[in-house]
Amino acid sequence: MSTVIDQAVQARLIASTPPTRTVRARLRYASADPFAVHVVFPPAASLDGSEVSWIFARELLARGLLTPSGTGDVRVWPCGPQRTVLELHATEGVAMVQIDTAELRGFLAGSYAVVPAGAEGVHLDVEGDLAALLAP
Repeated sequence: MSTVIDQAVQARLIASTPPTRTVRARLRYASADPFAVHVVFPPAASLDGSEVSWIFARELLARGLLTPSGTGDVRVWPCGPQRTVLELHATEGVAMVQIDTAELRGFLAGSYAVVPAGAEGVHLDVEGDLAALLAP
């Protein structure tokens, strides 16, 4: 049985045009996918009016609260003591989002209560995933 944490957060979209604005985003963690976190932005936050979801390593988010982290499509770094920046790279461009660090810490604490750091492998369903890949 998978445990899911779904937490709403205020995400401040940093942009030159239109001006910076705040949207309600969701952070999601599921024990069935123990290495990943999801951040989901509402349709109002996207260029094409559809919901946008990013998936990246839980460890990246945890490291990014302390020091600039990430070299790929997702980068995370502290922005002063109260905010953390998510920098998201896509074909269409780069989005920068600020989220309250305390909210991110609370979300991560909840995820570690469900699946402690280092225990992720215990929660993987390797047999089920392999069977799904090999199914006709």
